[in-house]
Amino acid sequence: MAAVVAVAGTASVGAQSVAEVNKAFDELFGGHAPYQNFFDALKKAVASDDKAAVAAMVDYPFQARIGGKAVKIRDAAHFVADYDKIVTAKVKQAVAKQSYATLFANWQGVCIGDGEIWFSGVGDANLVRITAIND
Repeated sequence: MAAVVAVAGTASVGAQSVAEVNKAFDELFGGHAPYQNFFDALKKAVASDDKAAVAAMVDYPFQARIGGKAVKIRDAAHFVADYDKIVTAKVKQAVAKQSYATLFANWQGVCIGDGEIWFSGVGDANLVRITAIND
């Protein structure tokens, strides 16, 4: 059933209402509020270039591509040190353009832009965290 919801949401990405996104997230993830709150906080942190706040939102260890090479980012301090190489202008632009009502979600998580950022509930506590950043 979750796959059907994600596919239905994909077909109407531009025409979704917040209520439709909330319903899809409720069905996919068991609740929309943690995802909506996370998205709002992420948008704010990226817009203000708050490196520490973005780093606190990442699921570690984290695989990043820096200079065309896969790099394992072990913790928030390492993420902050390489922030500008990970959260590039393209990634920042995708976050800035994204609205909550136009988010894409499937069983793997929630996508910003064309896959520039993915976030999902992780671990036993199902805390929402960034799981991928793609430039």
